[in-house]
Order: sequence, then structure tokens, then C-alpha cells
Amino acid sequence: MKTFEELGISPALLKAISEMGYEQPMPVQEEVIPFLLGEENDVIALAQTGTGKTAAYGLPIIQKINLALHAPQALVLCPTRELCLQIADDLNDYSKYIDELKVLPVYGGSSIESQIKTLKKGVQIVVATPGRLLDLMNRRCVDLSGIVNVILDEADEMLNMGFSESIDDILAEIPAERNTLLFSATMPAEIARITGKYMRNPKEITIGNKNESTANVKHVYYMVNARDKYLTLKRIADFYPNIYGIVFCRTRKDTQEIADKLIQDGYNADALHGDLSQQQRDYVMNKFRNRNIQLLIATDVAARGLDVEDLTHVINFSLPDEIEAYTHRSGRTGRAGKTGISISIVHIKEKGKIHEIERKINKKFVAAKMPTGNEICEKQVFHFIDQIEKVQVNDAEIEGLLPAVYRKLEWLEKEDLIKRMVSLELNRLLNYYKEANEINTIDESEKRERKDYDRGASLAPEAGYAKLYIGLGKMDGITPKNLMDLINDYVEGRVQIGKIDFFTRYSLFDVEEKSAKAVVAALRELDFLGRDVKVDFATEEQIARGTKDRAESAGPRNRGGYKGRREDGGSGSNYRGGNYKGRSEGGYKGRSSEGGYSRSSEGGYKGRSSEGGYGRSSEGGYKGRSSEGGYKPRKDSGSSYSGKDKGGYPKKKY
Repeated sequence: MKTFEELGISPALLKAISEMGYEQPMPVQEEVIPFLLGEENDVIALAQTGTGKTAAYGLPIIQKINLALHAPQALVLCPTRELCLQIADDLNDYSKYIDELKVLPVYGGSSIESQIKTLKKGVQIVVATPGRLLDLMNRRCVDLSGIVNVILDEADEMLNMGFSESIDDILAEIPAERNTLLFSATMPAEIARITGKYMRNPKEITIGNKNESTANVKHVYYMVNARDKYLTLKRIADFYPNIYGIVFCRTRKDTQEIADKLIQDGYNADALHGDLSQQQRDYVMNKFRNRNIQLLIATDVAARGLDVEDLTHVINFSLPDEIEAYTHRSGRTGRAGKTGISISIVHIKEKGKIHEIERKINKKFVAAKMPTGNEICEKQVFHFIDQIEKVQVNDAEIEGLLPAVYRKLEWLEKEDLIKRMVSLELNRLLNYYKEANEINTIDESEKRERKDYDRGASLAPEAGYAKLYIGLGKMDGITPKNLMDLINDYVEGRVQIGKIDFFTRYSLFDVEEKSAKAVVAALRELDFLGRDVKVDFATEEQIARGTKDRAESAGPRNRGGYKGRREDGGSGSNYRGGNYKGRSEGGYKGRSSEGGYSRSSEGGYKGRSSEGGYGRSSEGGYKGRSSEGGYKPRKDSGSSYSGKDKGGYPKKKY
């Protein structure tokens, strides 16, 4: 391995990075620095975050700056304000002993007048977010005609955030004879477009494999029921007392709700999402960087560009929609040669996505077993004891207080004192797990029993459960998730739900006997599309009817799907890759010529039709992006259940 001196770094830079603790170049630095010190070299460098990319391009561009020229010569574009500030700080640290060099971070959320004032004084390196730089360009306050080196840092993130057109506009104003340096963790197709349009025979330098996760990160998942995801998050936080990490959620709403719950339950946590003002974001990030909070609950957009050292964990409370986003999430930990853990909390339907991510990042996930309450308490006790052993004792500070303390506690034996100390610290946790039900991970190796789907098997409830009837069925578009959401929203406390059977015009489902009356009472006044829906205890006749209907419609299972009678609009022949087949009379239909799930004049499950979303049906069913109401999959374009005035379920809106 070469030294920085052997790579050609100047003495002034060597002195600064030596004081920063840089001893040996990291792989990306060893590959990139000599190339960038040359002339007219375009580079595409693919490497994970935390692998030393900033120094890889920062040291060469600083060394090549003409200090006699007080105008922008290098431009670094990055996706977020946080990353912009971090890069500028690093470049200033590298150039500590180069007095004439000026670096300016340009970003939104800060005074544009002060940035214009600094530009007029003269700067050689501009680090900018695309939006604010375009604003300055439109005001003619920044001159890019002297730019020699353009660096696109976290290029894939900028493209994901919709900055493609902005990047085009910026690069169009920079001389064509520049060097273009593109740094990215992944290689999406849009980057290939940029390289083809703006780069001249670029040299591609790949550290590791394309899109591969860093080797220092262990990938773990807990497969649990959806209702247990928050409790699982709490157990993970308790099982790792020294945890310092980011919890990723899909939406701003989930981010704030989970952060609020954790704070209420006594955890050092806070939220970071797009609804916060810049001042609030700065306040939260300062707390997180200073370790005043252990868990930062964030969306992907809010967390892009965050450069926080020594994260121990990344927790995926929700898996990202795009697999590339997982690479960026997990890359927040295990940086600079340190190890980290990326934990995903998933349910059984996300198993396929875990396999997709494994193939993409070329890493194997480990299925973790849920820690028990006893295991968590034991780990917390030893963590507390470690803190006692390692605490720094300032004899001079406490010397005058000790005699009174000794007198106060002299009646206690050593064993009693230790018991009281442990109890004082851990009573809350011990009491919580004493009363808490254990959470079981789903055993994927076990084949679920399907006796209830055998032809003619009775639908009588299992012991300890009651069978309930609801006057909504397949033709209304009801799903297990819809039904469980209804019960969770309208019934107080935790309700254990058993078997669920859907038929064309009605459904039967089991709930624990102790909760059955509360469920019936809460849902008795249900309204759907302007009609009253019956919810009550199932009679023997209704159970017998359901047994008969299922025996007539249920055929042999094939690869995990249920083969049903087509004239009933039953589920189709195979469930493969999420496509259901069936007749157009309200059944599931996949891969039709109209795209996805086809339109039907009689309702049923619809999707990706030419009319948008799940389509519009004059007879109800599952609806999307429609003003007519019914079940709605997205907020504003319709999400879950709508209110009475829109023809859906009453009360809570999503």
C-alpha cells in the first residue's frame, strides 16, 4: 500500500491530514488521487459512503487550485444541505495550511445575501446544492466560466431527488473542456445518460462491486407480524444499550408517530423529516451529532447526505421502495473500517424483497431470533455494571461529600447496596418485561397448516375464539389488511384475530372470545358506500353456509395460491409474483392487455388501468385516484378508508 506522499500529495496537505489522523490511504483514495492529479481526466468512481470519497477528490482539486486567481475553479455539487456543509468543512480542514484558499458552501435555508457577498470577495471552491446554485446563476451572482473541475458527489442521490434537469442547466454553463468527476454508491441508468452527454471517455474506478454493500456491515432481519413492528423496535433498542443509529421509515407521518412513541416510552429519540423547518432540522441534527439522542427517526429524503460518524446500527422500520435506497441506508454504518449492523423489521409478505436486496448487494441476510425479556434485562444489567466499572471518579470533587454518604449508607450490607443500585436503574425495564408478552419471529421453515381450506372442512372457530360475520366480501374489495385496520382503528386495546374467510358478498373471521363483544359493538354501526353493513356473531346457519360456499369454490392449491371457481370471481389459478388471474366478473386479473389488473364493469380488484390507479367502477370495489370514495390506497388520491361524506368507512381518515 502506498503512502499519501507516494500518491503525490503536497507537503501542506500532508501536514493537515496527518494532524487529522490520516495514516494510510483508503482503497478509493489510492485509486482516484493519482488519476485526478493528472490533466483532462474524467472519472466515474463507484464506492460506498464512508469509504473516504471526499478526500479522494478533495485533496487533488485543492492541490490544483491557482491561488493567484480569486474566482471559482472547482465546483462540488451534492444533494443536501447537511452534506454540503460536511464537504466544505472537510475541504477547509484539508487546506488548513493553505492560507489563500477560500471554500464557500452554497445551500438553501441560509441567507443568500451573505453567500453573494462572499462570492464577490472571491472564492476558489464552491460546494453547492443544485437549487441554490441555480438561484445564484439566475441572479448572475456566480461566475462559472473559470471552472476546471466539476464533482458530482452522491450523484445517484441527486438524481433520485429529481435534480436531473438542474444538473443539466448547471453543466451547460460550465466550459466544455472541464474535468468531470462523478462519485456514486450505485449506478442507475440516469447516471449513464450523464456520463454519455457530459464526460469524455471517463475512467471507471469501482471499489468493491457495483451496488454492493460495504463489507463491514452485517445484515439482519426480524420477521414478525405487522402489529408487532413497533414492539420489535423497542426490543432492539433495549437489547443494544449502546445503540447509536438511524431508524428509517417510509413516510413523514410514520417518522413523527414512531419518534413520539419512543420519546413517550422513555427513549432518547427524535424525528427528522421534510415537514420540519431548517432551524428544527439543524437543532435535531446537532443533538444527534452530540449524542444527546441515540435514535434518529428519519425518512430517506431527510437522511440523504447525512455524514455522522460511528453509527452502530441502521434500522429499517419500513423497507425502501427502491433497492438502491437500501444500499444508501446500510452505508450509513460500518464506515471508515468500523463494523455496523443493518436491521430490517419485516413481515412475511416482504420476504421476496429481502431476497431481491440480497441479490443486489451481494450479501446474505441473517434471520434473527427475537430476544426474550430475560435476555434483554440481563444485557441491560451488565451494561449498567460496565458503566459503574468505567466511570471516572474525581476524588477531589467528591471528597467532602463522602463522609456524609458513608454515614447515610453504613447500615446497608454490600449485597443490599448492589441490589438497590440495580433496582433503581432498571426497575422500569424489569417491570415492563415482567408483564410484556413475548414476541415471536415467524418461522419461515414451517409450512402453515391449511386444514381450513380442505374441501368440506368446517369453519367452526377454534377453542378460545368466536366467529363473527361481516356483510362485506370480495365484491367490495375487502382484504385482510382492510379488516385488521378496521378493528385496530375502532376497537380499544389489542385484539387477537384468527382465521379469516372471504366470500363474494360476506366474510367470516375469528377473534378472541374476550374481545368479541367489543368488536361487534364497535363495528355495529358500520357504513360503506352509503349502505349499512351488518357485523355480528355468526350464527350456525351462516357458518354452515360459509363451509358450503368454500367447499364449492375452493379447489386444489397450486404453489401457494388458491384455485377457485371462475364464475364466482374467485382467486385465480396461481399467485406468482403478485399477479392474480381470474374472470373479469370482479375477480383478480393480471397481465391483461390494458396493463396490470384489468378494468371490470362489476368492481373487484383493479389496477394500473388506463383510467389510473385501481380504476373507477360504477359499482364500488377497490378504488384509487378517484373522487367516488370506497377503499383508497393513497392520501389525497385516496388512502385506505375515506369518511362518510365520500362514501367509505366513517371516522378515521388516512
